[in-house]
Amino acid sequence: MRAPEWDVIVLGAGPAGALAAHQLARQRLRVLLVDKRAFPRWKVCGSCLNGVALRALEEAGLGGLVDRLGGVPLVRLRLGLQGHQTELELPLGRSLSRGCLDLALCEAAVAEGTVFRMETEATVADPCPGGRQVRLRSGTASETTSARVVLVATGLGSPGLNPAIPIQAKVQARSRVGAGCQVDAGASRYGRGTIHMAIGRHGYVGLVRTEADELNLAAAFDRTHLITAGGPAVAAAEVLAESGFDPLPQASGAAWLATPALTFSSSPPVAERLLLLGDAAGYVEPFTGEGMGWALLGALAAVPLVLQGQQQWSRELEEQWVRRHAQLIGSRQRLCRGLAFALRRPGLSRALLGVVERWPVLAAPLLHPCDGASLKPLIPEPCP
Repeated sequence: MRAPEWDVIVLGAGPAGALAAHQLARQRLRVLLVDKRAFPRWKVCGSCLNGVALRALEEAGLGGLVDRLGGVPLVRLRLGLQGHQTELELPLGRSLSRGCLDLALCEAAVAEGTVFRMETEATVADPCPGGRQVRLRSGTASETTSARVVLVATGLGSPGLNPAIPIQAKVQARSRVGAGCQVDAGASRYGRGTIHMAIGRHGYVGLVRTEADELNLAAAFDRTHLITAGGPAVAAAEVLAESGFDPLPQASGAAWLATPALTFSSSPPVAERLLLLGDAAGYVEPFTGEGMGWALLGALAAVPLVLQGQQQWSRELEEQWVRRHAQLIGSRQRLCRGLAFALRRPGLSRALLGVVERWPVLAAPLLHPCDGASLKPLIPEPCP
C-alpha cells in the first residue's frame, strides 16, 4: 500500500514525451522518462517544425532551442503534381533532424530533474493504490514500479499497454504507410530553406535539407503499391517522376525505414491515471510539419491535467482530456484528413492545386502559426 515511487512516468522520449517530462519536472514532480531506443537515433519524420510547433516551444520556455541547434529557416513550399509545380511562401518554419531535436529535448528535461532511462522496454500494467503500475525491462533485468499518472507517448504502433486497459486502436481503412531515409545529395535543386512536396497517384514524398545539410526524405505510400513497386526507393522515384521533380539516384542505395499505418485513432485516449498523447493518441497523414505541432501541443495540454491528477483522479478529468485533445488537435487533424482525401483523387487534387496557386491565402490554415495567446492557459508557471 506504499505511495507510488514516481509522480509521473512518461513512456516515449520523442517530442511529446520529452516536452511533457520537461514541463512536469519544472513543477518539481518526480518524473521518469523511458524509451526503448538509444539516443541520439534517427526516425522517419519530415524534420519540419511549423509555426505551431515553434510557438509551442517558445511558450514552454524553449524558444531559442531550435536556432541554437542550427535549425534551417524554411521560407517556401514547393509543390509538384502531375508535372506541374508551384511555390508558396512559408511565414515561419525550421528544419531540424529528429535525432538532434529529440536528444536536445531529453537533455532539457534531464536538466530540470527528469530521470531518463534509454534502451528500456515499458508496459503499462494495472492500477494500484493512488497510481498505476509500469513494468520495465532493460536487457535481462526487469522491475515493476508505479506513478501517480502515466503518460504514453510511444508514437505510431503498439502503445505498450496491458490488453486489459480499455483503449482501442483503430486503423483507418486504406491508410497509407510511411517510409523515410536520409541521403547526402550534394548540390542539387533540392536546396536549403524549401520544403519540396512531390505528389503522385500512389503517395507523396517530402524532401527538406536539415542542419547537417543532408536531404531528409519522408514519404507516405499506398501499402499495396509499396509492395508491387518493390520497395520505398522505387515508389519514391515514381512519385518524383510523376510530379516533375529531379530524380534522386542516391535514394536507391539509402537505408530506408518504414512505419506502421499513418492514420489511426485511439479511443478513448485515456484510462484511469493514464493519458495518451502525441502520435499514440491518434494520427493523420501530415504534410508540412503538422505532426510535430500536434505532438508538442498535446504535451503542453496534458500538463495541467497531470498536475490535477497528482491529488485526485476522477472521471471528469478523463473527460477533460478527451475534450481538450479533440478541441486543440482534432480540428487540425480533420484538415489534414480532408487533404489526404483530395490527394488520392487526381482530378480533385489538380483542381485544389490550381485554387491554392491562384489564391495562396486559402493555404493559411496549414502554413500559418497559431496565436500564442491560445497556448497561454496551457502553460503553468514553474515552481520555484
